[in-house]
Amino acid sequence: MRVRLPAILRRPYVTVNVVLVLLLAGGSGWAWLSMRGESPARAGTAGDTRTVLVTRGTVTATVTADGALESASTASASFATAGTVTSIAATVGQKVKKGQLLAEVDAADAQRDLKVARANLAAAEDALDRAEAAGSDTSTAENEVTQAELAVDEAEAAVRGTRLTAPMAGTVVAVNGTVGSSSGGSSGGSSGSSSGGSAQGSSGGQQGGTSAGSSDSSSGFVDIADLSRLQVTAAVAEADATELKAGQPATVAWNALRGATATGKLVTVDPQATTANNVVTYGVTISLDELPADAKPGQTVQVGVVTGTAEDVLLVNPAAVSGSGSRRTVTVLTDAGQEIRQVQVGLASDQAYEVTSGLAEGERVVLPETTTSGSSGGATGGGGFPGGGRQGGLPGGGQGGPRTGTRTG
Repeated sequence: MRVRLPAILRRPYVTVNVVLVLLLAGGSGWAWLSMRGESPARAGTAGDTRTVLVTRGTVTATVTADGALESASTASASFATAGTVTSIAATVGQKVKKGQLLAEVDAADAQRDLKVARANLAAAEDALDRAEAAGSDTSTAENEVTQAELAVDEAEAAVRGTRLTAPMAGTVVAVNGTVGSSSGGSSGGSSGSSSGGSAQGSSGGQQGGTSAGSSDSSSGFVDIADLSRLQVTAAVAEADATELKAGQPATVAWNALRGATATGKLVTVDPQATTANNVVTYGVTISLDELPADAKPGQTVQVGVVTGTAEDVLLVNPAAVSGSGSRRTVTVLTDAGQEIRQVQVGLASDQAYEVTSGLAEGERVVLPETTTSGSSGGATGGGGFPGGGRQGGLPGGGQGGPRTGTRTG
C-alpha cells in the first residue's frame, strides 16, 4: 500500500526545513541541560551520600618542618694579633689538620715589642739582684720583675698570634680575607682555641649559629667544618615544639636530590624561642644515621619527627570530623538516616584520626560534599579506608587533616 504524504511535505524545500527545525530543538535541549550541570549521562547522581568506614589500624603522628643540612662541628679561626696579612696557606675545600698553618700577618712590630719586653725583664732582674746584695728592701724590685715577666708573656703571645693555625681538623669552607688586608685581630675565642690565633667552635649544632662558610660577623678569617659529621637543623612552630622530645625518631627527605632520604633522631630542642615577624619558632637539631650520596652542607630538606604511634585503634578519615578540641562531631549514616554524634579524638595525623569514643568499627560516617577522593596510605593495619564509589568512601588518604600530628582530647 502506498502512503501519500501531505502535499506540503512532498515539496523538497519544506522537508529540509522541518529536519533543520528538529535538529535545532534537540541541540537547544542539550545545551540547557549542560548549563544546569546535569547532562543526560550525569542526571540523578547529585544527591548520593559519600561515606567512609570506621576501621581499625595504626596511626602515626609527626611534626614536620623545613630544615637545612650543616656540619655538626665547625670552627672560625681569627688572628689574635692585628696586622697586615702577608700570606695565606689555606684554600677553600682544602682538608687541614689541627694546628696546621693557615695564614700569617707581618710580625715585625710584635717581635720588636718582644725584644723590648725581654730587655725590661733583664733590667728588672738586675735591679732585684743589686737590692738583695745591698741588703735593702726588695719588695719594689720584686714587683717590677713580676710586671716585666707578664709583659714578656704578652709579647710572646702576640708573636704567636701572627700565625693563624687550624683549631680543629676538617675542611676549609671559607677564607674571609686577602693578602695585604688587615687581619683585624681578636680579643680571644671560646672553645677550640689554638696557639697562633683565636677560634670559635661549635659542636652538637647550636641552633641559630653561623653556618660554615658564611661571612657574617661571627665568621673568622678562616672557617673550618667537619664534613664527615653532618646534621639537620630546623625551626618548628611553638605549638608543635611542645610535642618534641630528645630521642624521637625522624625522617629526612632532600629537596634537591631525587628520592634521597635518611633516618635519624631528634637530638636537641632549643630551650629559648626565636621570634621573627611575630612568628615564634624553636630550633631543633637532628642527627642522621647515614647520608645519601651527594649530600652537602647547605642543602634544604623536609623533616618529619614521629611524636606518637597508636596501634590497633579505631580510625576515621579526618575529613569526616568537624569541630576542634573536645567539641568534635561526625555524621553517622544509619538505617534510620543520618545522625550527628559527638566523638573524642586521640592521636591525629594527616591521614587518620584515632577515635577513642563515639564510634564503633564498621560504622559509616558521612564526608562533606566538597571532599574529593585522596590518595591511599596513611593508616596501616586497617587496610586504609576500605570501600569505594559513592557508598564506599575514600581509600586511605585524609583530606582536611592537620599538617602535624598532635594528641588532643
